[in-house]
Amino acid sequence: MPRQWRLYLFALSFALGAASNVLAQDPTFTMIDFPNATSTVCQGINPRGDIVGDYTLEGKPHGYLLSGGEFTTIDFPGATRTTARGINPQGDVVGLYRSAGTGVCGPTDRNCHGYVLSRGEFTSIDFPDATSTVADGISPRGDIVGPYTLDGVQHGYLLSDGTFTSIDFPGAIATVARDINARGDIVGHYDTADGRTHGYLLSDGTFTSIDFPDAIVTLAIGINPRGDIVGRYNTADGRAHGYLLSDGTFTSIDFPDAISTSAVRINPRGNIVGFYRNADGIQHGYLLSRH
Repeated sequence: MPRQWRLYLFALSFALGAASNVLAQDPTFTMIDFPNATSTVCQGINPRGDIVGDYTLEGKPHGYLLSGGEFTTIDFPGATRTTARGINPQGDVVGLYRSAGTGVCGPTDRNCHGYVLSRGEFTSIDFPDATSTVADGISPRGDIVGPYTLDGVQHGYLLSDGTFTSIDFPGAIATVARDINARGDIVGHYDTADGRTHGYLLSDGTFTSIDFPDAIVTLAIGINPRGDIVGRYNTADGRAHGYLLSDGTFTSIDFPDAISTSAVRINPRGNIVGFYRNADGIQHGYLLSRH
């Protein structure tokens, strides 16, 4: 039976003031494109540097694993669409698949399901009675987080030892869980009735809001074992930028000459993966190696 993790958790504001930097020039960006694909996105990276994500080829989206410089396609059996969202140190992969139909999965699409791929075996993940479920992040011990939709409302969840726990930011109209680290800290984002979207950290039962200074939208998407957080923020001009939040300081991440950038995951070494879009509208993945 699913458990509920709701308003008894205490909400705090993330007291960072206007602390922000521009990413220094030392880190190195590497573009990642699946061969012959029309679009490539990087979604996850583990301590070994294995990367997962998704690509589109001949109009069909597939998941992939990039390990040792070689790409391997990931397709849930019989699925019309597969994405890979996260990977843990053991190489277990979580993601999303569509069992029928085409197009991007929406929150109320009953054909959209989460999955875990472990030791070559796929297992479907569906929150009880939900209309759709996504598996977004997986910890070293195999705990899984993501969003699900029930009665038209989006919620986060934690799946641990076979038990689902709902995650709802207090007072929010929608909550999404995106990643979980070895300590069990969870990051994600939530919507409020005023139309704003904010990031959050859930640690030791306490919610903390995350807002990039002066941004109109902030998403917290990835977290590593030391608590470094990456994500995306939007400015008033509509531009999307990646960010790193480390030791209370925000740092912007922008792929050179890109019109939009998202940072999605960060591993223990501080290497970051994500995706960006050029003026031609094509999405590419990237690895940001921090020295």
